[in-house]
Amino acid sequence: MKKILVIEDEKPILTIITDILEAEDFVVIGAKNGRVGIEKAQQEVPDLILCDVMMPEVDGYGVLKSLRKNLATEAIPFIFLTAKSTKADLREGMELGADDYLTKPFTRNELMKAINTRLDKQRVIERKTQEQLDDLRSSITLSLPHELRTPLNGIIGYSQLIIEDFPDLEEDEIFTMLENINFSAHRLYRLIQNFLLYTDLELLSRDRDRLQLFKAGELSNPKSIIKEVALEKAKKFNRLKDLDVTSDNANLKISEPNFRKIIDELLDNAFKFSIPDTKVEVIGRLVNNIFAVDFIDRGTGMSINEISNVGAYKQFNRRIYEQQGSGLGLVIAKRMTELHNGKLIIESIPEEQTTVTIFIPTS
Repeated sequence: MKKILVIEDEKPILTIITDILEAEDFVVIGAKNGRVGIEKAQQEVPDLILCDVMMPEVDGYGVLKSLRKNLATEAIPFIFLTAKSTKADLREGMELGADDYLTKPFTRNELMKAINTRLDKQRVIERKTQEQLDDLRSSITLSLPHELRTPLNGIIGYSQLIIEDFPDLEEDEIFTMLENINFSAHRLYRLIQNFLLYTDLELLSRDRDRLQLFKAGELSNPKSIIKEVALEKAKKFNRLKDLDVTSDNANLKISEPNFRKIIDELLDNAFKFSIPDTKVEVIGRLVNNIFAVDFIDRGTGMSINEISNVGAYKQFNRRIYEQQGSGLGLVIAKRMTELHNGKLIIESIPEEQTTVTIFIPTS
């Protein structure tokens, strides 16, 4: 049975609403004012909240502000009950995250329609969320073991060879094996760091204080950072001759480490998913107080469906291409850009060309 919290300081109204809802087989939790309502919402975590606007101690707006700051209550459907419904009142409530308004006096049918509409909408959201979680679990199950096992196998295999055959190995053979161990270790470290970073980025969106700290900082030299990261990445893939970089300069609302990470991940993808002797272009440009960076490669590309389903722990066409990587880099770049009030878009022609563009606000 669904639980509904009713926060109403007028006892007769609270009693009437309770009788109506109990007759419809809802479990009703009553609260005589906003302060009590906040406490009960956090204790009971109801499926929906009906809340009067004008109340002593804490009014309805104060209740909503408080509940939207709490992880356990931030997504609960919230309907205001009010004796006034001016445009200013409606706007204030909706800006705070209210789902609906009911103006007193209201009929039984109006009350039930508002409640059922919100509960139906919540069921749809929950179903879609569950589908996304199921897809995420499936992707993790398929992707993570493979991604961890590959570099670990390299580390274990080469180190075992050195241990078992050390007396018979030449110095240059040992050096080559140590290089491979070092490469595998760095790959494993990057993978683990990205998994941890992605998790932290998701948590950041729910923590206002940490999010503000994450978004703090400005950058005045994106041109030099783009060129520096691009050269490092091209050297790593032994593709300096394939790289083409041009960029404007601007003052950006993003810290240098965060901007550098976005550039690094998108360049890593551009080189990883294109073949040697094909161009990888990076173009930084200032457009109407927005700084855009294009990453263009002539690689495997992505279909429209793959672009629309960009998500964590996904790497498309693994069975076909068997490229190395968990697919997290693109998602991390997208999430970091969005957390800085920017945008990432992808345009791709499979087997021909892919362009990933980020848009970062200027300061």
